[in-house]
Amino acid sequence: MTGIGTDIEDIARFEELDRETHRRFLQKIYTDEELSYCFSKRSPAQHLAVRFCAKESVVKALSSLGFRNILYPEIHIRQTDPAPRVDIAKGSTAAECTVALTMSHAGGLALAFALATTA
Repeated sequence: MTGIGTDIEDIARFEELDRETHRRFLQKIYTDEELSYCFSKRSPAQHLAVRFCAKESVVKALSSLGFRNILYPEIHIRQTDPAPRVDIAKGSTAAECTVALTMSHAGGLALAFALATTA
């Protein structure tokens, strides 16, 4: 079975996020590794936005396969070359799924598309 998901976000929504001030919110969405990656960049907002899109698109793709209640921190977006890699936490109900992901940001927008498959 295959499920698809996509999401688009305005990067400006992520401009004011500060790692210390917004710690509780950020930890509900991102893993520590993702936060370290994003905040190591000159413009963290675009990296936070595109990863949020990625997680949302993965949740949508998994939901279309019948997986529910997936938490954002269970979805880890790893920056690999040439395409990002999605790791789903071992304890998650969707851990056996494989997810292909593409993401991009330009012109103040972030976009991601996910394709999830089950064995």
